[in-house]
Amino acid sequence: MAFTAFGYDYNLKHTETFQDVKLRLHHHLIDRIEEERVPVAEMSRDDLAAYVRGKVARYVAEHRLAVTAYDTEQLAREMVDELTGFGPLESLIRDDQVSDILVNGCRHIFVERVGRLQRLDIRFIDDDHVLRVIRRILAPLGRRLDESSPMVDARLPDGSRVNAIIPPVALEGPCLSIRKFRKDPLQAGDLLTYGTVDQTVLDFLLRAVEKRCNILVSGGTGAGKTTLLNILSRYIPPEERLVTIEDAAELQLGHDHVVRLETRPPNIDGRGQVTARDLVRNALRMRPDRIILGEVRGDEVMDVLQAMNTGHDGCMSTVHANSPRDALVRLEMLAGLAGFQGTDLTLKTMISTALDLIVQINRLPDGRRRVTGIEEVLGVRDGQFVSSALYEYRGDTDSFTSLGVVPSGAKLRQDGAGRGKWRS
Repeated sequence: MAFTAFGYDYNLKHTETFQDVKLRLHHHLIDRIEEERVPVAEMSRDDLAAYVRGKVARYVAEHRLAVTAYDTEQLAREMVDELTGFGPLESLIRDDQVSDILVNGCRHIFVERVGRLQRLDIRFIDDDHVLRVIRRILAPLGRRLDESSPMVDARLPDGSRVNAIIPPVALEGPCLSIRKFRKDPLQAGDLLTYGTVDQTVLDFLLRAVEKRCNILVSGGTGAGKTTLLNILSRYIPPEERLVTIEDAAELQLGHDHVVRLETRPPNIDGRGQVTARDLVRNALRMRPDRIILGEVRGDEVMDVLQAMNTGHDGCMSTVHANSPRDALVRLEMLAGLAGFQGTDLTLKTMISTALDLIVQINRLPDGRRRVTGIEEVLGVRDGQFVSSALYEYRGDTDSFTSLGVVPSGAKLRQDGAGRGKWRS
């Protein structure tokens, strides 16, 4: 987009002048709106677009900007986004192909499409512009972001997760991360379509849910842990009462009897915090058939393990780990940080008796998500966890293989007769 103004030729896309023109135009529109007392909040987007389009066209004519009708329309569209939406991010938020939006200061905007990150040829005017958009996102949520509280986690009304961090903590300017919430949640059939699992693995996992196995989904950031947990949770029998606990509510269970709980950060005075551990303890008093914890990441691990060990079969959660073995080690570490006072052997036994299955899901270098392994937790022997790999993904053939191991647990054996778990 190029134009001539003030005796100079400008390229609107790639120069600072384009941002300067947008800033001047934005201030011009605000002045006109205030002078004419235009009820922006009461106008439909189409009516506001028509109003802005007229003002932009007049501004272009008065300043003799040599731009095409298409360029004028583009400027008008961006001005509407500035007034009512989230500026340069508005079109990305509306784009269903975009799953993550990452803003690293005013100059760098990245998105994830189909598992791949790519940098976009758009930017903010300056750091203040980024801050205005972040505060517009947070305003309806009642969340605070300033120098005394430079980090915030929040959830948009549609369920999308938002994280923002600003200077002085962020050295390169305000940073914003948005993990978008799908309007049409993935179904079990989508896992087959995308190759995340095959039919045999899917059938096994759904049977494990039906048999009330305690399942831990392990994986890295963006691997698809919550998505897989969400899909599996939908196959819990409808007559059961569920309680879900999340830091940012994402699960869409489509279940008739579900109580959704969400943690709460402290207020400005540092009070009123409600942690995942508080909610797990409260959930045990709510007569749940199953408890679904979005992620095990803190001292709530002790209460979850106790729930799994005291009759609450069929619980499910996720954990950040690179393998099933790492997942068990991470649970040990979290329990230690939570102040567990027993011996290592006692803790290992508690973990092994609580869990039935660990499902490992990874994001491959090309962006594809795959369930790379399923292991049954058998128990503890010689002070070490004993587990049995049931299925694994083989990258060389892009296929899933049953390792021919018959599950030991009674829940997973077809005849219902298990050999029991290893005990020390």
